[in-house]
Amino acid sequence: MKHRNETQRGQGMTEYIIVVALVAVAAIAVYQLFGQVVRSQTAAMARELAGEDGTEQSGIAQSAADAAAGQTAARTLKSFTGNADAGQ
Repeated sequence: MKHRNETQRGQGMTEYIIVVALVAVAAIAVYQLFGQVVRSQTAAMARELAGEDGTEQSGIAQSAADAAAGQTAARTLKSFTGNADAGQ
């Protein structure tokens, strides 16, 4: 009986570790996906919290967001075959 309780406790801990790992991987993926935008916004918030001016970092974040929006607008399913033909 005691062995079964230890097994269930171990299973719960394993499930918890897996969920935490998945959340961490998802956070890293989002941070990489949005890249410069997130880094610039984080820098702006850190500067503002420190009592400094974060306007420059906010501007960099906006520029990066505009560039990212331009890149996504240019990609469609039509361009998929064009990339395959170009060897990319």
